[in-house]
Amino acid sequence: MTWGNQTAHSGFILLGIFGHSPAHVFLFSLVLVIFTVALLGNSTMTLLICTDAQLHTPMYFLLSNLSLMDLMLICTSVPKMAYNYLSGRKSISLVGCGAQIFFYVSLLGAECFLLAAMAYDRYVAICHPLRYPVLMSQKVCVLMATSSWILGSLDGIIEAATALSFPYCGAREVAHFFCDVPALLVLSCADTLTFERVIFVCCVIMLLFPVTVIIASYGRIVLAVIRMGSTEGRRKAFATCSSHLLVVGMYFGPAMYIYMRPMSGRSPAQDRMVSVFYTILTPMLNPLIYSLRNTEVARALAKALARSKTGGRAGHSCLWDAPPRSPLLLQPIRSCASLSRGLSHSSLETRDEVEEQEEEQVESAFILPSRDFMLCRA
Repeated sequence: MTWGNQTAHSGFILLGIFGHSPAHVFLFSLVLVIFTVALLGNSTMTLLICTDAQLHTPMYFLLSNLSLMDLMLICTSVPKMAYNYLSGRKSISLVGCGAQIFFYVSLLGAECFLLAAMAYDRYVAICHPLRYPVLMSQKVCVLMATSSWILGSLDGIIEAATALSFPYCGAREVAHFFCDVPALLVLSCADTLTFERVIFVCCVIMLLFPVTVIIASYGRIVLAVIRMGSTEGRRKAFATCSSHLLVVGMYFGPAMYIYMRPMSGRSPAQDRMVSVFYTILTPMLNPLIYSLRNTEVARALAKALARSKTGGRAGHSCLWDAPPRSPLLLQPIRSCASLSRGLSHSSLETRDEVEEQEEEQVESAFILPSRDFMLCRA
């Protein structure tokens, strides 16, 4: 069936995930709260990074792209789901369904590659701190982010165009709260086996390759941390590493479960529940785990609030310039020099001072951008 014949129909019916029982009303309200937190958290993170010069660093540049992706991802499905639930209408047009598929698949793929880039950034910051300004230069970071968006968009175009080219029969009721490709293929009157194989190959590229990069990067990080002499430094690094990997697991695990299984034997109810993890929960958790808990972000937020009261203006670029050389940076430079002397055990008086310096090195390198190491090189 061609596109022109498809448009003769009214589109699809989204069955959703909530009924009107008290329990479902409570769960729907909870989803709205999660959506609000994700909207505020990701919007705040993106604006802070673009307006605060102290956050114009490689790690926060990648985080701004992650926040923007999460913001767009959660807005792809939740507003339509909420509108259908509150209005009692469950229909979605063919164009609206195609738009959901494109943005949903594009953002999922782009975020997979971006999470791999962020893991590589942390690997360079900890394992090769003195080469960080070269390996994570502005050009490299922009290339990473742009490539993530482009590769995700290509996957979205392919899947949206192919999925809507199939003929659909029957009641055209999608057992989901948004237009998900596996849920649509069940309704198709044509043979979709070839397309299912194409989806599987795309998932191998979009999911398994980034997962491999992430595991390899954090594996090298763990080995570097184990060799540290400070027990407290190791504890802090492992705590941060586990929180990052928790987000990665909540994102990639459900996505692999949905897209790397055969169509036969699927349970629509299970697919809907699993989809909630990486379409609703993960966009809320990412700004909390990656960014908003950092003292540097809290400091930037306080500065932005103070600036809004005084009517001050801020820059609007999310990119960074070369580290400035001013008297304000003498203290970080002295800290770097002290750290280098301390790690060589030539000028520190006690072992406690060495361990304290190591803890500061790991915490700043793992959680925050490696600004001190960049200044040391400068």
